[in-house]
Parts: sequence; structure tokens; C-alpha cells
Amino acid sequence: MAELYDRHHRVAYAIVRRIVQSPSDAEEVLQETFVRVWSRAETYDARLGSPAAWVVRIARNRAIDRLRARQARSDVNAPVPVTDEATERELPAPDTPESLLHSTHAAMAVRGAVAALPAAQRTLIEAAFFEGYTHQELSARFGVPLGTVKTRIRTGLVSLRVRLEQTA
Repeated sequence: MAELYDRHHRVAYAIVRRIVQSPSDAEEVLQETFVRVWSRAETYDARLGSPAAWVVRIARNRAIDRLRARQARSDVNAPVPVTDEATERELPAPDTPESLLHSTHAAMAVRGAVAALPAAQRTLIEAAFFEGYTHQELSARFGVPLGTVKTRIRTGLVSLRVRLEQTA
């Protein structure tokens, strides 16, 4: 479990932080994510994706749950607490230069793959995965038929997978 955490907590935190915006909420969601990974380890199926993808999917879902719970409490428009960068708690720096290099290369590959997507796919994928919109909400927000939203997201994700497999 410690090795899984060491390998994947940075990317999971980055995704969660982008969704929930608040560093303290992101830390709580990250903790919830790894508790869920621990308690449901037997549900992992290698045929459905890598351990990293499984952890990220759980983190994203937990973050969206947190965001929706906040909306349900009607405090979604409350300002996010502003923190001084010196006092804001962030995750510690990577332990080794090798892990930093690996993380940097992976982040660059993902950014490049996302940037290479057509704008229509990129916009929908970012809104779905980082802002927590459902397909139906995206359809209404962008005035695009639901089937088109689903097709664009699916096609974009397949394209991302192909591009990222080529860089691996």
C-alpha cells in the first residue's frame, strides 16, 4: 500500500485539487481515496486498466462527490479560503530525482496529448473530468446533443490512450 501511495499520490492529489480547489478538501479527499483503495483492493481488475488509472478514477469520483456535497449544502458560491503560499500545506517534494523526472515526463506527456485533441473534445473532457459535469449537464451547457457529447468524450479518451501508449 505504501508503494502504491508513493507512486500515485501526487497525480491523484493534483487531479483532486483541480476539482475541489481547496487544499484542505483536496487533502481530505486524497486520504479518503487511499482508504477506499485499501478497503476495496479486491475489486481491482487489471483487465480494466492500470493501478494508476484505478487510483485516479477513485480520486476523481471522490472529488466530484465532495463537490456535489458542497453544492447540496448550498455553499458552492462561498469564497474558497485564500491562504498565504507560505502557510499553504502542499505535498512534500518527490523523494528522489528519478521520481521527479518520471513525474515531470508523465505530466508533459499528458499535457501534450490533451493539447493535441480537437477543441471540441478537449473542452468536454476537461469539463467532465476536472469540473465534475455529467454528460447530460455538458449537453445542456454546450447546447450539443447528448449522443454527441458521449461520442466526443469517448473518441477523445481513445485518442489520449493511443497517444500516451506511444510515449510509454
